[in-house]
Amino acid sequence: MTNGGGLAVQPQQPSGLGQTSSWLRHAPQLTVALFLVPIGAGLLGTALPAFGWLPGVASRPWTLAPWRALWAQPGIGTAIGLTVTSGVSATLLSVLLVFGWCAHRSHRPPGRLARAVMGPILAAPHAAMAIGVAFLLAPSGWVVRLLSPWLTGWHQPPDIATVQDPYGIALTVGLLVKEVPYLLLMSVSALGQVPVQRQLDAAAALGYGRTGAWLKLVLPQIYAQMRLPIYAVLAYALSVVDMALILGPGNPPTLSVLALRWFSSPHVRMYFPAAAAALLQFGIVALSIALWRASEVLIARLARQWIARGARHSVLEPLAALAHVLVGALALLGAASLLALVVWSGAAGWRFPDLLPQRWSSAVWHAQAGTVLWPLGTTLLVAAAASATALLLVLACLEQEQRSGAHGRSRTLWLLYVPLLVPQIAFLFGTQVLFTALRLDGTLLAVIWSHLLFVLPYVFLSLADPWRALDSRYARTALALGASPRRVFLRIKLPLLLRPVLIAAAVGVAVSVDQYLPTIFAGAGRVVTLTTEAVTLASGGDRRVTGVFAVLQSALPLVGYGIAVLVPRMRRGSLRVRSAS
Repeated sequence: MTNGGGLAVQPQQPSGLGQTSSWLRHAPQLTVALFLVPIGAGLLGTALPAFGWLPGVASRPWTLAPWRALWAQPGIGTAIGLTVTSGVSATLLSVLLVFGWCAHRSHRPPGRLARAVMGPILAAPHAAMAIGVAFLLAPSGWVVRLLSPWLTGWHQPPDIATVQDPYGIALTVGLLVKEVPYLLLMSVSALGQVPVQRQLDAAAALGYGRTGAWLKLVLPQIYAQMRLPIYAVLAYALSVVDMALILGPGNPPTLSVLALRWFSSPHVRMYFPAAAAALLQFGIVALSIALWRASEVLIARLARQWIARGARHSVLEPLAALAHVLVGALALLGAASLLALVVWSGAAGWRFPDLLPQRWSSAVWHAQAGTVLWPLGTTLLVAAAASATALLLVLACLEQEQRSGAHGRSRTLWLLYVPLLVPQIAFLFGTQVLFTALRLDGTLLAVIWSHLLFVLPYVFLSLADPWRALDSRYARTALALGASPRRVFLRIKLPLLLRPVLIAAAVGVAVSVDQYLPTIFAGAGRVVTLTTEAVTLASGGDRRVTGVFAVLQSALPLVGYGIAVLVPRMRRGSLRVRSAS
């Protein structure tokens, strides 16, 4: 049986840490069923309408009519071009900036200020960050206000498309603000497993500059660990919907937004070209990842020749310094975007070109208290249920892995990255068809299940390494003293790993709060969350009301992370008091 490092088992017991209970033996299979079956059924349920077959709708099966209808749509070529240019450029720039930043700071780790700024940006949902970036870059936004009228001479907002521009520049900037911190986190984690300073010192003794040495010695060692996160960023940037709705061009939009419009059409005939567009989106992502992989092979061959020549390039140092500055600018932009949400939510009057509101008021918060209560409760319920389910499944799989002595982490990662590498628009319509067949369409259970598809990978990736790194002698000693495996799990492992468990749960909450498209499809428009409301309001609602929803949407993940950090500290404090008494 295929082993997934906790997601499937092999019947090998020699290195296990105790007997495996019957329900634990089935945990990996249950996880795979809940995880991959909806994705597989979703891809099939999207592919069939793309060729003219949809149950319950009069159609002519196995026809290319949906594809002809797709290519006949006005602006389809522009939509595809915008999708590719914005997605690929955002990913490529993110990778170059992150590697340049790491090379420039190779002699010292990220400081407290960098961690303090990057943390909220990472935690903030994509939609909330996009709204904040729009507040900054809009013709009446903070950037223009900062320069007006003393530099620009503008006393009225200019008639310039700085947001939703036809070239997708604002969308690319928004993607950079979110994806650069994520790749930085992944790179810092990978660098922790490499003796960077020792290798750079040896290279410096041979006359190499810091940046050149980092690129030649360190980057080849960490890139294998960075590959899957980079592919996930590429897939997301090519198929993003919520950020594209807020920052991207509107007519025509990107391909994923175009497919969503057709899927949301009251005319069921539009489902067929929509399915074709979704399948085309999947093909674009798959081809882009394949080309990226091919470019890796080509660059690796060229890099070997570059390394063998032993050249010392001084030009690399200023380029790395520039990347360092640009990453700092993106971090500042992200922090300012979050601050703009708060400022707009409390503004009573704010005329252009004033830098700050003339009057402050909490009237909007009071006025929206009743309106926001239902989406807030739904968001919390779905996030808590999806995160708790994911945490239970991951703990069961990891415990089963240790008790059975199973291994196979590389295949686990590829399995977990499936929903992150496949465009959401490519399988969520088919998943909705599955939920309809199960009579779950439009229910909270369907929304929780669809969120679970994306929460589970992040929870597993957050918890797997700390769980596997726990010294097995704790469990072996307890078992030798007569404790049952269940007691070892509850009284030894969970208390020792309380902080990683809570952080994994907080990550799950943050991922669930961020989900827009799964809520739209699985909820069938009947399940309203803070994210769906914020995206809707961002398309033309009152900025102050939009700010209220976006602030609450951003606050929930931060509260989750705060609880994950404070609870272990409080527990340690209480244990110290008990031991002292």
